[in-house]
Amino acid sequence: MIDYIKGKIVLKSSDYFIIENNEIGYRVNYSNENTLDIGKVYQIHTYQHIKEDENTLFGFLSLNEKELFVKLISVKGLGPKTAMNFFGVASYQQIIHAITCGDIVFLKQLPHIGNKTASQIVLDLKDKLSNITIDPTILNNNVNDAIHGLKSMGYKHSELTNVIELFNRNCSMNTEALLKIGLISLNKAYNHNE
Repeated sequence: MIDYIKGKIVLKSSDYFIIENNEIGYRVNYSNENTLDIGKVYQIHTYQHIKEDENTLFGFLSLNEKELFVKLISVKGLGPKTAMNFFGVASYQQIIHAITCGDIVFLKQLPHIGNKTASQIVLDLKDKLSNITIDPTILNNNVNDAIHGLKSMGYKHSELTNVIELFNRNCSMNTEALLKIGLISLNKAYNHNE
């Protein structure tokens, strides 16, 4: 199993690149060619997909992306080429956020994903990804509005870390409901610290 390759990018196209290491060129499937420069050295985390008639490498700039990819291809009906295409149109954080929030509409916008597969992704992975912290800049409008609401009440961003994680897990709620559970959580934390 090839876990990663460190080498120079010698060729790239829209769906793969060739990376040279010790005078061997490895063809690696990749979905975001704009993040690589020809002639530069990269460490690429790889997933080796072996079938009866195929031995393919899929590449990722971060280990987090690779781990998410492995989880995605564990979903029934979701192959590696389809999962790889996700990273060409959405960021790691956006994919995590959509899954943990059960955002079927977002997932259906990903290449070759219909309602059934989107629902299966959420069903299989929502709980497995719930402990991953989401970057607040990609949260949905209700979550952002709730965070701004708490800040306008005088809470500092440093006090809201746990609340943001709570919002991530309940991101399908409307702003009013999020504010309510946020205030309850902050009140419990305040009383516990007294």
